[in-house]
Amino acid sequence: MPKKQPQRMCVGCRQMKEKPKLIRVVRSPEGEVSLDDRGKKPGRGAYLCLDPACLKRAVKSRALERAFAAPLPPEVLSELEAQLAERGPGDG
Repeated sequence: MPKKQPQRMCVGCRQMKEKPKLIRVVRSPEGEVSLDDRGKKPGRGAYLCLDPACLKRAVKSRALERAFAAPLPPEVLSELEAQLAERGPGDG
C-alpha cells in the first residue's frame, strides 16, 4: 500500500493538493521571507501550485502577505516567477 501524501492548500487557488506538488514559501523566525526548496526550513510556511496563474492570484489578493503578516520582498517574487517558469504547471 503506497504511503499517503500530506495535503496542503494553495494560497492562490485555495485547492488542497499533495505537498510535493506545491512550492513552499517560508517566513523565518527572524522575519526573512524566502523560498524553501526542501520544505525543511523553520518558520511559517505558505504553499503555491506550480501554476503561474496561482501566483498571480496570490499576489493580487495579497494572500502571501496575509499568511506571513509581512510584505513579500520583490526578490522572492521574482525567484518564484522564475521557478514556476522553469518547472511549468505539468511538473510536480
